[in-house]
Amino acid sequence: MYDIIGDIHGCYNEFKDLTEKLGYNWSEGYPIHPDGRKLAFVGDLTDRGPYSLKVIEIVYEIVKKGLAYYTPGNHCDKLYRYFLGRKVQETHGLETTVAELKALTKQQYALIRSKYMELYENAPLYLTLAEKKLVIAHAGIRSDYIGRTDKRVKTFVLYGDITGEKNPDGSPVRRDWAKNYTGKKSFIVYGHTPVKEARLINETINIDTGCVFGGKLTAFRYPEKETVSVSSQQPFVPEKFRSFDD
Repeated sequence: MYDIIGDIHGCYNEFKDLTEKLGYNWSEGYPIHPDGRKLAFVGDLTDRGPYSLKVIEIVYEIVKKGLAYYTPGNHCDKLYRYFLGRKVQETHGLETTVAELKALTKQQYALIRSKYMELYENAPLYLTLAEKKLVIAHAGIRSDYIGRTDKRVKTFVLYGDITGEKNPDGSPVRRDWAKNYTGKKSFIVYGHTPVKEARLINETINIDTGCVFGGKLTAFRYPEKETVSVSSQQPFVPEKFRSFDD
């Protein structure tokens, strides 16, 4: 039994509210479900929101204790490269996480870096759970890619079905892969593209309901196939949400 949470992007308060609404107890300082349900994360824990480091701390703790599953998103990948010392642009939200990091002492920085590196390096490119009936992939995954981890699949899982073109705001143009998903064996849970309401189509569901842009933080309960949401505490930015013509 799993509760899969969409892109948190540093929205720690909403994350805590959502887990409590799902029945998790925080008396130990992190969420534990009395019935043994486990959390799973679609990636993009950090950037843009106010408390990225607190989110890292909690997710690290519960994954290490075997209470949760995590797979990275494109923002997670970028933060990992930042910690490696690679040249990455401190834009598109990374600047907020870097600002938090720069406020730390050297010892605090070293500790959060160590935790994040361990979390990321032990994470699979995408999660296959419930005897492969459930697949959690940050931006989604095509049915013929399940089981593969090559560069083409990594690009798809982290960034979606990108065309190579750019939208006017500089974001990549993405094809609507879910509309053509034909897999019957695996149900796909993903995020990455903010939508105002969780989008269920062809045995896939997008649960990135744009919490960091003032929407909601959403969880998908499996095997019940129900969504549970809490309202965002962030300012609403309507242009960040995508609509689909199904």
